[in-house]
Amino acid sequence: MIFNISLGNLINVFMIAAGIGICGLSIVQISKAPVEKRVRKYFVFFLWMIIGYITMHLTRQMMEGITMPAVSVAIRVVTFIEFFISGLMALMLSLMILYSASEERIVKKVTVVLLALLGVHTVMLIVSQFAGIYYYFDENNVYHRANLYLLSNLTPALMLVQDMYILIKYRKRIEKHVIVAYWIYIIAPLAAMGLQAIFPVVQFVIFATVGAAVNMFAVITRDLTEKFEKQRVEASRIDAELSMATRIQTDMLPNIFPAFPERGEFDIFASMKPAKEVGGDFYDFFFIDEDRLGIVMADVSGKGVPAALFMMASKILVQNYAIMKKSPKEALEAANNQICQSNREQMFVTVWLGILDLKTGVLTAANAGHEYPAIKTPDGKFELYKDKHGFVIGGMPGVRYREYEIKLEKGSMLFLYTDGVAEASNAGEELFGAERLTEALNAEEYDTPSDVLGGVHKAVDAFVKDAPQFDDLTMLCLKYNGKD
Repeated sequence: MIFNISLGNLINVFMIAAGIGICGLSIVQISKAPVEKRVRKYFVFFLWMIIGYITMHLTRQMMEGITMPAVSVAIRVVTFIEFFISGLMALMLSLMILYSASEERIVKKVTVVLLALLGVHTVMLIVSQFAGIYYYFDENNVYHRANLYLLSNLTPALMLVQDMYILIKYRKRIEKHVIVAYWIYIIAPLAAMGLQAIFPVVQFVIFATVGAAVNMFAVITRDLTEKFEKQRVEASRIDAELSMATRIQTDMLPNIFPAFPERGEFDIFASMKPAKEVGGDFYDFFFIDEDRLGIVMADVSGKGVPAALFMMASKILVQNYAIMKKSPKEALEAANNQICQSNREQMFVTVWLGILDLKTGVLTAANAGHEYPAIKTPDGKFELYKDKHGFVIGGMPGVRYREYEIKLEKGSMLFLYTDGVAEASNAGEELFGAERLTEALNAEEYDTPSDVLGGVHKAVDAFVKDAPQFDDLTMLCLKYNGKD
């Protein structure tokens, strides 16, 4: 005979088989549940622990009384695993309750204490194997509880006491039906002990543990699934709103090219590629009067929706003051003072503003902390024009800016950009840099502004490759053809 088969064991086999089946179905259900991946893995592991615990318990009972040497070794190993899993399950329950209470900030501290308790539990189990502190097996391989058996439950009991404390302390952070499920899992095995005292042959504790655990995971899974669905709906709504914000931002910038096909004095092209759905960079160009063209390149601090909102306000202010026929320095000073009046978030924007006289080719510009522009003469190459930088817009009121003039000859080009171009980085966190930018601008003899931007985009993409984009990429190029 290999196993000890009795009526009591047959009843227990049926109950254990039912418990394993229920746990298995729960594992399948949880594996397919739309919950966070790490949570799903945790739940599945916990259920496998329960299956292992009840299987080891039943296997031990069925091996009792068999005196074969191999069985004598196996029954001791099985008993050790059974007791060890009981401690591990108590530890995992504590972590799960903390997760439900959204108390991840104390999880590390609690985990250290729990692992220490589990370590003590494990050491004492190993000692008990040889010293018979908790249990022992007689010459007929029959399991007996030792006088200090109750100490074997001390570590799991301490963990359960901690679980009760957490449930009481953080009860307002956990859904009521989830708290009830946790309490059932903690109390059900204790209640089953009363029945088992009356009917010692039948393992009511095992069945109560399985039933309470399955109920607990079913409730938590349903709760997490409902939250996941709400988050999915909310995320879908946010995506739709961000998509609309992207279209609104795109429409706020000049995006139809050729921009002024009836004006042969110049050709202009610009592009913006935000790092997120919406960005903080912006460019602009507009007529101030019949012969003067305003050109703006700017970069707002931050990214996303806040930067986009700040960008729209800054764009409108700079454009309005320039259209009011203020000089570049005056327009920047007025915009800065206006923004500083109500800038509680302390955001700022770097701005390059130029006004080009289409009759003479004279470009009057001012720089509020922005990147250097690049200029190309008709017979030369692109070179950075290291102008005088003023302070950023929105930094402090009363700032004064300096103006300068550049004479564009027929065939000259002006290239403007934001720091997202020069600071584009590859997988090795190496920056594209101003030197590579200049090399890209001069890699070919470009005829049109759109060709210039296409060449720079191609060079940046080849450098960055598969590395994620961390900043907005915004560029503008103007070619001055002169007035016939």
